[in-house]
Amino acid sequence: MNRRSFAQSAGSAVILSTIPASSLFAQDSNALKAGEVMAIAAHPGDGMFTMGAVLAKQIERGGAGVLLSLSLGEKGAPKNISVQQYGAMQRTATENAAHLIGAEAVFLDYPDAEIPFNDESSLRVSDALRKHRPEAVVTHWSGSWHKDHQNCHLIVRDAIFYAGLETLTRERPAHAVSKVFYAENWEDAANFLPNTYIDIDSVYEKWMQACDFYPMWQGQTGFFRYNDYYSSLSVMRGCLTGSRHAVALMSDINQRTQRLHSL
Repeated sequence: MNRRSFAQSAGSAVILSTIPASSLFAQDSNALKAGEVMAIAAHPGDGMFTMGAVLAKQIERGGAGVLLSLSLGEKGAPKNISVQQYGAMQRTATENAAHLIGAEAVFLDYPDAEIPFNDESSLRVSDALRKHRPEAVVTHWSGSWHKDHQNCHLIVRDAIFYAGLETLTRERPAHAVSKVFYAENWEDAANFLPNTYIDIDSVYEKWMQACDFYPMWQGQTGFFRYNDYYSSLSVMRGCLTGSRHAVALMSDINQRTQRLHSL
């Protein structure tokens, strides 16, 4: 076996072994369930840059997508823009980006860099899950150096538990999330082990245009060249799947355990 055939077979094996044909993110677009995906991010840019292509792909296939941002990421403001102004810019960018890919943008009001992990925040996210009733959730992986990302991961974990708890009385009835995935984020890279690949060729340009609404996408804030990083990353992940562009996700360990038990 040469290098090319090995890479293609390895990429295909990853897709087929972790994503059954009947699942939400199926390799065969005809087998994709037209359900809703909710991306839950600490900051709007994280959501669109690392999860936006997944939403766009699901929407293209007849499903629905919601981007829930726990904060506006306002404290990433450059020196010449106030925190309040930058927060407004982030909200507008997210609304425009979500509209472009056909998703709904939802915001909570936690201050950037101060997102709390507690029952109150978990229940608020749980209420959003009960309202939108997504089949799958995509969020931050725990292996992050960023406090907000770490807390978002924990909030979502508990929110999914609360959302599915029939005996927990809230405004809306309980809802069980079927699948949980973690997005590939340069800030959340510790022990991130991707095992789910999604071909995004058909939505790549739309996703790039959506990301370009953000003032930091092309390094305008001087912190990081997000556009170069995530566009290049999609090419690299595409090499493993035989496509031009792909995104990689990490499925929740409990899902992998359940699949192993079904063999």
